[in-house]
This record gives sequence, structure tokens and C-alpha cells, in this order.
Amino acid sequence: MSGQKRSDIRAGLLVDIVLKQNQRTGKLTRGTVKDILTNSPTHPHGIKVRLTDGQVGRVQHIIGQP
Repeated sequence: MSGQKRSDIRAGLLVDIVLKQNQRTGKLTRGTVKDILTNSPTHPHGIKVRLTDGQVGRVQHIIGQP
């Protein structure tokens, strides 16, 4: 599932995000969602989230429950 719809994402989900510094390479980071930072219902580049370890990036794939 892609991470472009805010309604598909909630705290506690396991997701793959792309960090700002990795946007050119597309390197993904896996983690658990702590906070949703994007307010709009959709975003073409992915909804911005904060992971439980503090990293911030845009959701590329929703994996599911951790």
C-alpha cells in the first residue's frame, strides 16, 4: 500500500519511509509511526511522519502491524 493517503496511516503501523537526505537515492528506512506530520488528506510524495526513533520522512510503503 502506498503512503499517499493520510487516512491509511496511523500511529503504530510499520512503514518504509524515505528520509530527506535519501530522496535522490530512494534509500528506504523501516520503522514504526509515532506522529503524522502532514495535515492534508493526501500528498503526491507521501505523507510525512515521525518514527518512534525520531527520524522524519515521507511514507513510501505501508507494511502493516509491527
